[in-house]
Amino acid sequence: MKHIQKVLAFVLFLVTSSVVFSQGKVTGTVIDGEFNEPMAFANILVKGTTTGVTSDFDGKYELELEEGTYTLVFSFVGYATKEISDIVIKDNEVFTLDVVMETNSLDTVVITTSTRRNTENAVLNIQKKSAVVLDGLSSQAIKSTGASNVATAVKSVPGVSIQGDKYVFVRGLGDRYTKTTLNGMDIPGLDPDRNTIQMDLFPTNIIENVIVLKSAAAEYPADFTGGIVDIVTKDFPSKAEYSISLGSGYNPDMHFNDQYLRSEGSDTDFWGYDDGTRNLPINRYQRIPGTFDNKLLLTTLTGRFLNELAGEQATSGMNFDFGFTLGNQYDIDDNKLGYQASFSYKNETTFYEDRQDGAYVKNNADTSDNDLNFTLASSGSEGINNVILNGMLGLTYKTDKAKYKANLLHIQNGESAAGFFNQTISQDGVGGGLEPLTKNSVTYTERSITSVLLTGKHRLNSIAENNAFNMEWKIAPTFSKVMDKAHRITPLQRADNGEFFVSPSAATFPIQLWRNLIEENWAAKIDFDKTVELFGRPAKIKFGGAFTYKFRDFSTDDYTFNIQGEDSFIASGDVNQLLNPDNIWTPQTDSGTYLISIDTFNPNDAYEGEHQIAATYASAEFNVSEKLKSVLGLRIESFNSYYTGQDNETVFERENILDELDLFPSANLIYAVNDKSNIRSSYSRTTARPSFREASLAQIFDPITNRLFLGTLDLVPTYVNNFDIRYEFFGGNGQTFAISGFYKDFTDPIEQVFFQQAPTQITYGNLGNAEVFGAEFELRQRLGFLSEGLNNLRLITNVTVTESRLTMGDDEFSSRQLAARDGETIDRERDMQGQAPYVINVGLDYNNSDVGLQTGLFFNVQGETLEVVGIGLVPDVFTQPFNSLNFTLNKTFGANGRSAIDLKVNNILGAERLSEYVSFGTSNEVFSLRQPGTEFSLGYTYKF
Repeated sequence: MKHIQKVLAFVLFLVTSSVVFSQGKVTGTVIDGEFNEPMAFANILVKGTTTGVTSDFDGKYELELEEGTYTLVFSFVGYATKEISDIVIKDNEVFTLDVVMETNSLDTVVITTSTRRNTENAVLNIQKKSAVVLDGLSSQAIKSTGASNVATAVKSVPGVSIQGDKYVFVRGLGDRYTKTTLNGMDIPGLDPDRNTIQMDLFPTNIIENVIVLKSAAAEYPADFTGGIVDIVTKDFPSKAEYSISLGSGYNPDMHFNDQYLRSEGSDTDFWGYDDGTRNLPINRYQRIPGTFDNKLLLTTLTGRFLNELAGEQATSGMNFDFGFTLGNQYDIDDNKLGYQASFSYKNETTFYEDRQDGAYVKNNADTSDNDLNFTLASSGSEGINNVILNGMLGLTYKTDKAKYKANLLHIQNGESAAGFFNQTISQDGVGGGLEPLTKNSVTYTERSITSVLLTGKHRLNSIAENNAFNMEWKIAPTFSKVMDKAHRITPLQRADNGEFFVSPSAATFPIQLWRNLIEENWAAKIDFDKTVELFGRPAKIKFGGAFTYKFRDFSTDDYTFNIQGEDSFIASGDVNQLLNPDNIWTPQTDSGTYLISIDTFNPNDAYEGEHQIAATYASAEFNVSEKLKSVLGLRIESFNSYYTGQDNETVFERENILDELDLFPSANLIYAVNDKSNIRSSYSRTTARPSFREASLAQIFDPITNRLFLGTLDLVPTYVNNFDIRYEFFGGNGQTFAISGFYKDFTDPIEQVFFQQAPTQITYGNLGNAEVFGAEFELRQRLGFLSEGLNNLRLITNVTVTESRLTMGDDEFSSRQLAARDGETIDRERDMQGQAPYVINVGLDYNNSDVGLQTGLFFNVQGETLEVVGIGLVPDVFTQPFNSLNFTLNKTFGANGRSAIDLKVNNILGAERLSEYVSFGTSNEVFSLRQPGTEFSLGYTYKF
């Protein structure tokens, strides 16, 4: 609690030192509806007065006005003038008003509308005029949902599903085919082998908008297929803004449970990092003597390792979180300087009382036997404490022709876990020679990301010229670490008399391991755009380039232990006795636990990887006719991958394992049927490249499940041809209807697959070519047509249905035929790994801004999805549908709605996360089972 008190005191000090202004303010962004981007130097005038301003370089404007009701007039040469009425200004409040300007070929056109109608349709106008297929959430739309973080808010975007309340998938395609960017630049997540970052890390009040792109264009990176999710942070608020939030969560299945397992840890675990308690206790190149050397050094080295090998039972606590945001702007002559800062802390406790894992194979001796034989059956309990700190600071300086921005993001994560498992393992690997084991685990993983973004945007030609020529540059270094520290896994075999002993033949030796992953990501890009006239209409030319350099250093140190002589001290199964100082081997007793001498560092367990991606592009956006717009582009990317490592006697020294130069064309056509509907079609070529871990010789062992993940240097990139067609209708009052069809042709998709005849070894491979056909239906409909009282209630529906077909390579096809059961027919085609056959999102969203109430009930389910590709005797593993039903409620109250309460109920149906082996003519068997339970959470936010 002392830590929390210090943070709260600091925030209150900053808040109480702020001052408020005495006038009201109207502020917003003027959008060029022709090109879907900010409009600089538009005129904004208070009707009937001479009071007015022009939008700045970034399309932003603000006006300080006395309390009252106003009409604003927005105008720009060549665009229809827009009058917006009913703008109510109150003292010390900010009225946000974003406006989309439409081109006009007539002499004088004035469009008159109300504030309410303009606000509801501004985001839809952006979507309607977009050059690519996209959906998005503006800051106003996010605010209306009452969501506290981006993961919660983005659930309402059509075609998007959230896995584990953190990761975004688009159109049912897995992580490999969805990409997350922050302010348009790559950013690795806490798991560097994922393409997407955790969305729940970002509080919504620092977000300008979230854009989900579903079709490619030349200015975007080529390594995505499902979609790009771009999180854009605010430059700075329109006035001094400060907020503080507190929250807690209760799960009846996990919290206040006295069977929870925990470990001692270090003094700094609360802040998401280890203070050195778990550091490697000996030098990795230290020679370890054997017992036959009869040296006291072996006793000393063995005694340096942590001796807490089993978790202790304790009562689990609730989840809790807190955070704050700060922001303000200052006038410096005619320029503006502003900042935006945020900090959040989350502490989550998870307890799986019945965690299950399994490994199964088909009967290798009798093809008439459809039943599966287990080679591993594991069940037990596991307690997990997960701490995430997230801090961000952004500074922005704006002049009349330029904007400079610096953004610093740091994420710190510490995850400690303790578990106890009863296991039965097959000695021969095909279901025979079964032996009972117990396994204790104590683990800790420390992760961190530090990202810096420097960006500048410049108007290169005169303000007086209507056709802007702009340049934008970005530099973004990112540094990430993943450190597995002192993972302690202690298996014991149980004898017939009930006593326990160390048995390396049945399991492994007791092991302690350290894994270190350090990664650097240096990204830079420069973009130019020029407005021109083509065919008598405005057109836009874009061109630019980008370069990304990624470097990874990975290594593993593992040490195992055995017992010489008398081992009765372990017979009870108390693994904490294994490294008890009284039970460690000494030269005098020649008995006890000792560090195995061959466990020095193995170069096979380390590698370095490098990726270099250089890109250039050009595109043209223009109207072929009044109703038909086209966007044509070409992106060229050079990709090189280098590997340094060792495979026994074979040494790789910066080996160039991939060298690709590719063309990625894109074409988007938009036909405006009328003012409310479009027909879109698009084509693009994209790619998915092997990750560092996949394209390596790394062997990553999970001692709890005995599963071994192996990389391979034989992978090649996946290439995808994407075709989309879409009809979209934009009604009034924020309502939309759309139906889409898409087709994707995959060459050499990378898939996760079992090793031949090895149910606990998983690798990656290019397993054939694949096709994906899909249709998507979207509807956002207010229910006011049923009754006027239901106008604030909205139905949000998105359904994506896909069929995937992968044509197997010869090796996979023949291995499946050889392992086929009697009467089973093996097709040459199968499902594509990671592609869901359907995704259903349905929600009822009620939003009454007059009383400050937003509430909703949201359902999501994803169909049975191939998770790991089986081969030979090992069956396929499928992720089973998880029926996710969640409830949210947000209520603002108090003076100016400064206080807000959030109530959430997640997983109301109590669904299980289940993956199963699926095989011909028999029941499914468990690959993994977790029961997340139902969580009730309550949060409070106060804005200053």
